[in-house]
Amino acid sequence: MESLIAAVREREGAALFLAWPGGFDLDRGDIRAALRGENPTVLRPLSSGFAVIGDVQFLPGYSVLLVDEPDVQRLSDLPRAKRLSFLSDMDQLGEAVERVCRRLDPAFRRVNLEILGNTDPFVHAHVWPRFDWEPADVVGKPVWLYPREWWSDEQFRLGPQHDVLRDAIGSELDQLRSMT
Repeated sequence: MESLIAAVREREGAALFLAWPGGFDLDRGDIRAALRGENPTVLRPLSSGFAVIGDVQFLPGYSVLLVDEPDVQRLSDLPRAKRLSFLSDMDQLGEAVERVCRRLDPAFRRVNLEILGNTDPFVHAHVWPRFDWEPADVVGKPVWLYPREWWSDEQFRLGPQHDVLRDAIGSELDQLRSMT
């Protein structure tokens, strides 16, 4: 298996793995807008923050968990109970995305969960569904190695065509939360 470093080096602009690759606008303002009830990407409020659907959908179902404390920079900065709540919320969002993507696309493979913070210094987690139909050169690699232009391509922007997906993930979250 090819090493991650080798995979990053073979891509032009390898620093994209560590920097947000354009076209997606995630910042503390998203958290503040969610707290005010003004963030249209919010799927559901959760115990520790907000489940939001991603602004880019080249992997349909991509979602993000935002902590409800915009100035907290590291998971370890949260009190232990809140940290565990965030991780539990990440698990629920991941399971909701997995259930929906498995139901809607027979080529669904798995969900990848990531807590990074290299570029956006506030606590958040990425939930990436992965599919068998992905291009062969990236299917087994980190999402950050997708071509830069995919991140800003209008055909992948969140829009009304994703309403069924949004509603389904939100409903799965409701169902999972009712079971706890």
